[in-house]
Amino acid sequence: MIRISKAQLAVVCTLLSAPALADNAELNSNSMWVVMTAALVFFMQAGFALLESGMSRAKNAVNVMMKNYMDVCLGTLIFWLVGFGLMFGENFSGFFGYSHFALSSSTVADIQPWDYTVLLFQTMFAATAVTICSGAMAERTRYDAYLIAACLITAFIYPVFGSWVWGGLYGGGGWLAQLGFIDFAGSTVVHSIGAWCALAGIIVLGPRTGRFDRKTGEARPIPGHNLSLVALGGFILWLGWFGFNGGSTLAANADIGLIVLNTQLAAAAGAVGALVFSRITRRPVLLTATVNGSIAGLVGITAGCASMAPEFAALTGFIAGMLAVYGAYWMERRRLDDVVGAVPVHGFAGAWGTLAAGLFLRDDMFSITHIAVQIIGIVSAFFWAFPLALIVFFLIDRLMGLRASTQDEQLGLDFTEHDEIGYPEFHQNVTYHRE
Repeated sequence: MIRISKAQLAVVCTLLSAPALADNAELNSNSMWVVMTAALVFFMQAGFALLESGMSRAKNAVNVMMKNYMDVCLGTLIFWLVGFGLMFGENFSGFFGYSHFALSSSTVADIQPWDYTVLLFQTMFAATAVTICSGAMAERTRYDAYLIAACLITAFIYPVFGSWVWGGLYGGGGWLAQLGFIDFAGSTVVHSIGAWCALAGIIVLGPRTGRFDRKTGEARPIPGHNLSLVALGGFILWLGWFGFNGGSTLAANADIGLIVLNTQLAAAAGAVGALVFSRITRRPVLLTATVNGSIAGLVGITAGCASMAPEFAALTGFIAGMLAVYGAYWMERRRLDDVVGAVPVHGFAGAWGTLAAGLFLRDDMFSITHIAVQIIGIVSAFFWAFPLALIVFFLIDRLMGLRASTQDEQLGLDFTEHDEIGYPEFHQNVTYHRE
């Protein structure tokens, strides 16, 4: 009979449990990292609210803030109930998931703590996609109508396309992912999808009253009420993007350094690109254009931040910043009234960034195969999101009215939609009434 002392037994038990302890420690560190970055992505909603409110007129400040606030609230519930399952559930068809709806231990037998962490992180992405519509459609959209559209985008349009790229977390995989499509953190999945939905909303709504001359079609400037908020919102978005891209590793590992560095370089280069393009084309160097240039750089690098060398990350951001400025003027010439420039910043720059992820792929640059797959993904995103969103906004407009009345638009949506005034001291001598 072999006798084992208590000390020897303790050593044996430690050796036997070492792999499990190591795995548990890794899971804990990964969970902590992803939860922290989810908080950063959540903070981006504050950035969007400040930027969009600052670019809007004072009489619509409350309305813009309310839409951003409820994007998170409704989006969280709907993505948990429906969107997460469509996007990440078992996906053997390649087109959408069909499990893990309303994720809970009461609905999923083998649920793990990590599942809750992934749901939290991805919920913040879903809220970001919808918020893009809010700014583009500001100052003339009925509040209830917007919220219905936001719910439908979160429940179906966004998660179904997301399943094509990121789906199959619990089995199977999306058809674009199987082709080799690269979109690490969502230049197309999040930003372009949100932008194409916003473009559809802009078309159905039409421009704000007085935005374009009726005879000549010439654009009239309608400046925002607080450019300080715009700059502050831009800084907050920039900070949040470190979580947006860095957290997409879903692991606390050494890859984070390059990802966050590329994010920083692209944002800085995007602002410089906006400045250079404005100078070259003899346009004024606007604060709003500069901030949008940096955001466009962030959008552009989001697809390839993990697979691109730093010099190409800077180039990607620089071109994205130029696209943001040019895209805003392109939209104006077509009488498309995008209050905050969301479509150029998130749509045009997102498409460019997705293409750049294939062009500048480390160890396989300028591969025709990768470029072709990236183009397929970009085109698929547009022809999925834009027509569906167009139908959604058209039906809402027909059934309940999407656009506020001219009188309500002139009075401001703060009062007409919420019975509140964001800046009451500006309106001390104004009498409001409803007919």
